[in-house]
Amino acid sequence: MTAANYEQLPADLPVPEDDGAAAHLAGAVMPSITLPATSGEPVDLSTIGPRAILYVYPMTGTPGVPLVDGWDQIPGARGCTPESMGFRDHYDEMAGLGAQVYGLSTQGTAAQSEAAARLGLPFPLLSDSGLVLAERLRLPTFTASDGVVRYKRITLVLDQGRIEHVFYPVFPPDAHAAEVLDWLRAHTG
Repeated sequence: MTAANYEQLPADLPVPEDDGAAAHLAGAVMPSITLPATSGEPVDLSTIGPRAILYVYPMTGTPGVPLVDGWDQIPGARGCTPESMGFRDHYDEMAGLGAQVYGLSTQGTAAQSEAAARLGLPFPLLSDSGLVLAERLRLPTFTASDGVVRYKRITLVLDQGRIEHVFYPVFPPDAHAAEVLDWLRAHTG
């Protein structure tokens, strides 16, 4: 597969349903968890902000490496690259509204650094390969055909260490950053 294939969504992706797995998150305090970041500096999730956007995604595809078998049939799995590109494209507007942006997946920092460089991301990607945040906040996950547990796509808006708003499920991923930006515009000021 070429990089262009990851940048576009197939037309027939299944839409994820709200399974209630994120209903408990609004208002929760972000735990103090320090994760490695593509910026080279570790990031403590409880101190980012005062307002921050933490978009959580399953994995970014790597050009030339096939996706996991059946990936496109898992509701909400496909689209991490277009989602990241959306946050890249709206980054300046979000920053102008006082929001820091972070992406997070279970992928290691080397894979995330490759994606961040290839996509020209102006914000860090965080690696939670141990699923620590999933354990501490009970974030939704799934297991793909390769047996690897990954995060379901979810976005948390943080305000001074507390989860102010939750976007879940996220679909379509390529339009999600614009949805978050609209929410920020309506809730900033």
